[in-house]
Amino acid sequence: MVAELLAIVVLLTVLGAEAWHVQRVRRVAMLAFGPSGVPRKWTATVPFLRAIACAALAWGLTTLMWLPPKVHHSAVVDKNKLRHLMILLDVSPSMRLQDAGPTKKQSRRARARDLIDSFLARSGADFKVSVIAFYTGAKPVVVDTVDGEVIRNILTDLPMQWAFDAGNTHLFDGIEAAAKIAHPWKPDDATLLIVTDGDTVPATGMPKLPASINHLLIVGVGDSSAGSFIDGRQSRQDIATLRQSAVRLGGEYHDGNEKQIPTDVVRFVSSSGRSKTFITLTRREYALLACLLGAIVLAGLPWALHAYGSGWRPGVRPARVGWSFATTVTRNGDDHRKSNRTPQTTNREPKS
Repeated sequence: MVAELLAIVVLLTVLGAEAWHVQRVRRVAMLAFGPSGVPRKWTATVPFLRAIACAALAWGLTTLMWLPPKVHHSAVVDKNKLRHLMILLDVSPSMRLQDAGPTKKQSRRARARDLIDSFLARSGADFKVSVIAFYTGAKPVVVDTVDGEVIRNILTDLPMQWAFDAGNTHLFDGIEAAAKIAHPWKPDDATLLIVTDGDTVPATGMPKLPASINHLLIVGVGDSSAGSFIDGRQSRQDIATLRQSAVRLGGEYHDGNEKQIPTDVVRFVSSSGRSKTFITLTRREYALLACLLGAIVLAGLPWALHAYGSGWRPGVRPARVGWSFATTVTRNGDDHRKSNRTPQTTNREPKS
């Protein structure tokens, strides 16, 4: 409150001083601005700009003086400011088939682990991670953890398929469970990553995602051409269905069977969906910004007034050299025209 009162006092004081200065300038207007006695029109804003700049500088410096010192801890991350990453992992028996990876000899489950590890390593952001396993239903495994070892253990050693009854894979049950968990979170604060082979995705009944999920990425694993047999049927990655599901959910699809998720896609889906530049600025940053702008205006106004404040330029212009051409009649009655170049100097007075 002290800074605001001081800024108001400075603003009124400088406005009064500027009004007095304007009266003094009017007495010597013809001397300063030429015979017309009128400066350029933009100079009418100078008193207000200078007053606002002085008030901003006074407010910023006073605010910085009263604020406690700020200490930055690079190793400490505020868990309340971390964004959410929700991993929806297919744990059906078909995920244990070995037809994934560049060599087609890696299990789909192991390929999913490699893709998720790469995603977390290249995202460039810290997350509170939640993992939901789905097969014939959906079960949350962990919610909002920041321990990477917990995630790695879930993806590697935890036999989650035994927690479900045998049957067909229900991807939409997993999406519904993810939507239920993410519903209380603030808008545009979560990313949903779905890893599945997509061999039994229904064509209808797509759940609706809450406003908290601003990015969605479906990653497919498993061979999409030959496939492998399991339970009397051929299981393979259904690229068309997974891509259609991503479009219906407003997200993106990537075939991760042979290639890692592109870095630009990783950065996009792991970034925040809205700009928070001015939301995260504190009173300290606003004070620093006010000091910077105020100082720039006060330093730049004298130069701008000197260079562009008046269109009148007093003084005598330097002499310029010209040439005159003469024609003469010469000997023997013949007309011979030649150029007789004589230098002439011109000294013109400047126009008022």
